[in-house]
Amino acid sequence: MTFAMNALAPTVSTPPQRPLRRLAASCFAVLTFLATAMPVAVQARGAPESFADLAEEVTSAVVNISASTTVETRNRTLPQLPPGTPFEDLFEEFFNRRGQGQGQGNGDNVPRPRRSNSLGSGFVIDPSGIVVTNNHVIGDANDISVIFSDGTRLKAEIIGKDTKVDLAVLKVKSDKPLKAVKFGDSDALRPGDWVLAIGNPFGLGGSVTAGIISARGRNIDSGPYDNYIQTDAAINKGNSGGPLFNMNGEVIGINTAILSPTGGSVGIGFAVPASSAVPVIDQLRQFGETRRGWLGVRIQNVDDATAEALNLGSARGALIAGIDDKGPAKPAGLQVGDVITRFDGKDVKDSRDLPRIVASTPVGKAVEVTIVRKGAEMKKQVTLGRLEDGEKQANAQQPSTETPTATRQALGLNLSGITDDLRRRYNLKDDAKGVVITRVDPNSSAADKRIQAGEVIVEINQEPVSSPADVTKKIDALKSQGRKSALLLVANAQGEVRFVALSIE
Repeated sequence: MTFAMNALAPTVSTPPQRPLRRLAASCFAVLTFLATAMPVAVQARGAPESFADLAEEVTSAVVNISASTTVETRNRTLPQLPPGTPFEDLFEEFFNRRGQGQGQGNGDNVPRPRRSNSLGSGFVIDPSGIVVTNNHVIGDANDISVIFSDGTRLKAEIIGKDTKVDLAVLKVKSDKPLKAVKFGDSDALRPGDWVLAIGNPFGLGGSVTAGIISARGRNIDSGPYDNYIQTDAAINKGNSGGPLFNMNGEVIGINTAILSPTGGSVGIGFAVPASSAVPVIDQLRQFGETRRGWLGVRIQNVDDATAEALNLGSARGALIAGIDDKGPAKPAGLQVGDVITRFDGKDVKDSRDLPRIVASTPVGKAVEVTIVRKGAEMKKQVTLGRLEDGEKQANAQQPSTETPTATRQALGLNLSGITDDLRRRYNLKDDAKGVVITRVDPNSSAADKRIQAGEVIVEINQEPVSSPADVTKKIDALKSQGRKSALLLVANAQGEVRFVALSIE
């Protein structure tokens, strides 16, 4: 019986196995095809179970900043009222309540101290007592205290501060090494990465909030080097100067600003990325001031119409609209109308990129600059100078040709040679050269580009013009070449120039 069963076992079980093998093989083939032909779904990482361990590790390095400013004020003289007026007692009580009426009978006008306070956040980056915060947290304070999570309060001195990136470096003296945190790689961040903010919102020290990176490279028009990280981690008044951590406990940003109609957090906060902050902090620690590279050019962005007029192919780079006579760019051979597309091995995608790249390049370094001039790419060598606060870039050189008084119309503009009457009417400089605009058609593209009567056309497609006939001649030449736009170099009454691309179709 057993043998029979054993003998029958293969006979009973064998037939179904063959179609099963074929089915399995077919399924495997289909799955293999799907795996190779269809995109692989990306599985998002889950939220951390808790941020407690990370917060506990770094909180002791985060500090509160208390900055006080004391200024001298003088008593305000009471209004001179007729004796016995019914308002005399009222005014005296009003001013005395505010400390402004003391000693009025004796003509007291001696200086009296007035104290203002501000609160913010910061963090320790060196156990010896180096603290980083925002410049706007300390402002012009003459009394700064750093308060640690254990309640310790230490006086701080300013090592250096920078208004352009809104950073300040402080120094405190401690009897023991302080807990410090390190900077991380902010360039490795991606939108969606988790971050942790710790600070002193509304005076509530040691507050921890979590969120994600919302975006990178934000420009909020707060300064020349805007490159902010945007986060939805709650940031409020008092968080300024505090650290933004990645999940490794590294500082990848310094919380600086919020966008809010209410004054409180609505999930749009901004932090200076570590990649921008670290070079500034290093300079402040070493020199007590910043030492940024300086090229000596005035630039503007390149739009599609300007790119077409310059034969760039696509809108890119930074267009030179002016050159400082005393800057490094002029002896290097850079010219107005050149488009800088690469600087010291870094691509210049738009005009915002160039100031940041130049500023972070060491002073005195010889760098290679790639430019496009009249459609041709070329390279120049520039030795950078040092950017000084308050330096003003000089205007581009103006052509010195004769200016006939004939008038014409082109591109929605009424044009005239520069006359003494027009110089007086539009307050033009004595050395102004070119073709003056006397009227702008409100329905023209020139009006859309905010060209105004009284401005002067200096160049068209990087060639000087001295009369209205020159303008129409060059426009006709561009049309015959099949060009769609003309690039005008336009100067205002003060001599400041800018490029404007106008359609000629």
